[in-house]
Amino acid sequence: MEQALAQRKKVSLKPGKSRAALTLTHPNAAGIDIGSAAHFVAVPPDRDDEPVREFPSFTVDLNAIADWLEACRVDIVAMESTGVYWIPLYELLESRGFTVLLVNARHVKNVSGRKSDVLDCQWLQQLMTYGLLRGAFRPGEQVCVLRSLWRQRGMLLKSQARHVQHMQKALTQMNVQLANGISDGVGETGQRSLRAIVAGERDGQVLGSLKNSRIHASVDEIAKSLQGNWRAEHLFALKQALGAFDFVGTQLAECDREIEQQLQTLQVHEGEPGKRKKRSGSARNAPKFDLRTQLFKMCSVDLTRIDGIDVTTALAVISETGADLSRFPTVAHFASWLGLCPGTKITGGKAISGRTKRCANRAAQALRLAAASLRTSQSALGAYFRRMCSRMDKPKAVTAAAHKLARLIYTMLTKGEEYTDQGQDYFEERYRERVLRQLNQRAQKMGMQLVPAPQAAG
Repeated sequence: MEQALAQRKKVSLKPGKSRAALTLTHPNAAGIDIGSAAHFVAVPPDRDDEPVREFPSFTVDLNAIADWLEACRVDIVAMESTGVYWIPLYELLESRGFTVLLVNARHVKNVSGRKSDVLDCQWLQQLMTYGLLRGAFRPGEQVCVLRSLWRQRGMLLKSQARHVQHMQKALTQMNVQLANGISDGVGETGQRSLRAIVAGERDGQVLGSLKNSRIHASVDEIAKSLQGNWRAEHLFALKQALGAFDFVGTQLAECDREIEQQLQTLQVHEGEPGKRKKRSGSARNAPKFDLRTQLFKMCSVDLTRIDGIDVTTALAVISETGADLSRFPTVAHFASWLGLCPGTKITGGKAISGRTKRCANRAAQALRLAAASLRTSQSALGAYFRRMCSRMDKPKAVTAAAHKLARLIYTMLTKGEEYTDQGQDYFEERYRERVLRQLNQRAQKMGMQLVPAPQAAG
């Protein structure tokens, strides 16, 4: 035992096994601690008599920060992603020619008990000097504009949905059972009925005659469901909710025009996407222009050929990442950034957990919704999703299918290859062959042999 311990100690003291010392990777680095009212900036101690300074967050002071960093010969800056307060300073420094890294606050935690703004910016500067920080992914300037417009559109859709709820509440308070006869209150028939009610129409037969031919309910059933007590205060609430719904609709149309113009500035490819197979329905809240063609001209591939990916899902992903995914060396890096790959939590040689990391990634959320829509798809991806549902619980299966969608998108954008669906039968046959191969291997290890059963004559 003593001899083994001595041998282990002797091995640990070998010069070749010693830990390498840290080297200066970025000697001209600065660290900035972002705040709502003031920013604390730290530069290398030998560049100024006062290496840590506090600057207010006004625009003139942001320019003063850039001037001071230039005077201190700083070329790379690290800052924390604090709310949205970092955006003005980030954009200003980037426009002035600095290399700016936006780092995760959880990766730069200081020693416990030593928390202050001055120490935080100095700690950022030290970590950046030794190359211990990595910047978060941020797409190009034009893609950032598209991302802001698409997020603004999502906010408008949520606002419009709240006004729909206000209309439903006003109808319920008047005991107008619109949902019992018409499933969609914001569809063609629902909007006709609501606008007629606000205009003063109270005859149920007249309101029922406004229905579309695709509505299964009869005129008498709709007329019965549209009988209410018509209290003035509830009618006023319905009128205002309908007006707010229309106002947001005009804002959505204006936002769609801005998105179309921004997509045209990002076009790198000429041509039209090929025909795709007919699908059961289209995205309900999709923009009114030809979004599929615009995305094809931007990406040079048609992402909507992937089952489960519609135009809104494709734009949700592209607006967050852009068409150029060269910042991600491999597809594994891309899946990790999305938060769709299994986690690694191992201690003592034992895997504690493989749970995916928690991250509020809008592209990943869109891919999860697309994966959930594969439940009834008669495609290879649909068969894969149903197979995953049979092996694990639904949320894990959705994440696994979203991971596969992310890999397909990465391959199409990086290699320029079109996606071709092999079909549900192709996937099932490959699965059957894989299972048979595994069973044959197990049988051979046990000294047995699988014999196929004779098939009954049809």
